[in-house]
Amino acid sequence: MDKQIYEAYLRILHAELIPATGCTEPIAIALTAAKAKAHFPGNVEQVSVCVSGNIIKNVKSVMVPNTGGLRGIEAAAAAGIAVGDPEKELDVLGAIAPEQQAEIARFLEHTQVTVSEAETNRVLDIGITLQGDGHTVYARTVDRHTGLCLIEVDGVPVFEHRVEDASTAADAEVLSIAGILEFADTANLADVQEVLDRQIAYNTAIAQEGLTGKYGAAIGRTLLMSYGDTVHNRAKAWAAAGSDARMNGCELPVIINSGSGNQGMTASLPVIVYAREMGVSQELLYRALLVSNLTTIHLKTGIGCLSAYCGAISAGCGAGAGVMYLHGGRLEEISHTLVNALAINSGVVCDGAKASCAAKIASAVESGLLGMQMYMHGKQFYGGDGIVASNVESTIRNVGQLAQSGMAETDREIIRIMLSGN
Repeated sequence: MDKQIYEAYLRILHAELIPATGCTEPIAIALTAAKAKAHFPGNVEQVSVCVSGNIIKNVKSVMVPNTGGLRGIEAAAAAGIAVGDPEKELDVLGAIAPEQQAEIARFLEHTQVTVSEAETNRVLDIGITLQGDGHTVYARTVDRHTGLCLIEVDGVPVFEHRVEDASTAADAEVLSIAGILEFADTANLADVQEVLDRQIAYNTAIAQEGLTGKYGAAIGRTLLMSYGDTVHNRAKAWAAAGSDARMNGCELPVIINSGSGNQGMTASLPVIVYAREMGVSQELLYRALLVSNLTTIHLKTGIGCLSAYCGAISAGCGAGAGVMYLHGGRLEEISHTLVNALAINSGVVCDGAKASCAAKIASAVESGLLGMQMYMHGKQFYGGDGIVASNVESTIRNVGQLAQSGMAETDREIIRIMLSGN
C-alpha cells in the first residue's frame, strides 16, 4: 500500500476510535461548557446554551453519566461547568466522584440555564455563553464532537480554530472497500494494537455490564432469553447490551466510531463475539476489526455525523464485513455482504439517542449478518434493485445521497415531532 494512503488510514483510526463516557452529544455539550468555564474569570451566574436541532434530538432522552441520573441539555452543561475536566475531551465526565454530583445539583439550583435552538445549517452546532461578575465567555463547537472552534472572553477571541484543519474528512476521501482490505491484510499491527486493544477491553466491559445490570429496556438480555446462546444471537445481544447500558446512565467508557459510542460498539462487539466463538488468532481479530471499523467510517463519511439515517445501520454493515473477513472473505465476498446489508435496512430513522437505540442496533447487526449469510448461500441483491447499484462503492454513494440529501426534511420533521411534546 502507498505510504501516504497507509498513514491516512492510521490517522483515521486514531482520530475516530477514541474513548467517551456517555452519549457523545450531551458529552460534547459538557466538554464545550467545561472549555468555557476554564476561561471564566469569576462566578458563573447565567448560562445560555444554543444548539442545533440534531443536538437537541440526541440529548433529550439520555442520561448524563456521573450526574446521579440527570437528563438533558441543562444537566450536561451544568456537569461540564461544575465538575468537568476539559483536558479529557470526550471523557470530560469520566472521573467524577459521587460527592461531586452534589455540586452539579447545587449549580442547577442556583444558576439560570436557558436553552434555545440555533439558526444554523450545521447539524452539529453547540454555542455556550457563561455570564457573571461582569464577565462573559462564549465557546462554540461545530461539525465534530470535539470540534471546538472559538472561545471569546469579554468579546475578545482567545482561541480560534478552523475545524477542517483537524478533521479527518480529507483522509476519509481515500477510503474504499478495496483499500480497507489491503490495509487490513498488510497493516503493521504495532501501529494499531493499542487502539484496538482498548476498543476490545472497553466495549466488552460495557456489554457485560449491560447484560448483568438493569438498564433501559434490557434488549441484550431479552435477545438471549428469547432466542438462545447461538453465536449469531450473542453477536446481536452483546452489541445491544452495550447500548442498553450506555443510553441509560452507565458510567463506563466506550471506544466510539465516527463520533458515536453506539456505532463503536456495533462495529466491534459482533466481530469480537464471532472471533472468540471461532477460536481465531488475536492477529486475525485485529485485522477483522480494522475491516469493521474502517468500513463503518467509510459508510458514515457520505452520510455525515448526525442525520435522520440511523448510524447503527452503517456500523452493522461494518460488523458484517468484519465477520465475513473472519470467515476468510475478501473483496468479492465482503462487497456482496455490504450491498446485501445496505439493501435490507437503509432508511431506518434516527429519532434521537435513547433506550430503543439498542433494539435498532440488534436489527443493524442482523442485517449485516444476513447480508453475509445470503452471499454464503449464493444469494444476492442486484444493481437496479431499489438503491442498489452495480458495485459496492456506487451503492455506498447512493446511501450517502439518500441519508444526507433525501432524508434532510425527514430529519427536520423528526425534530419538530420530538420538540412538540406530543
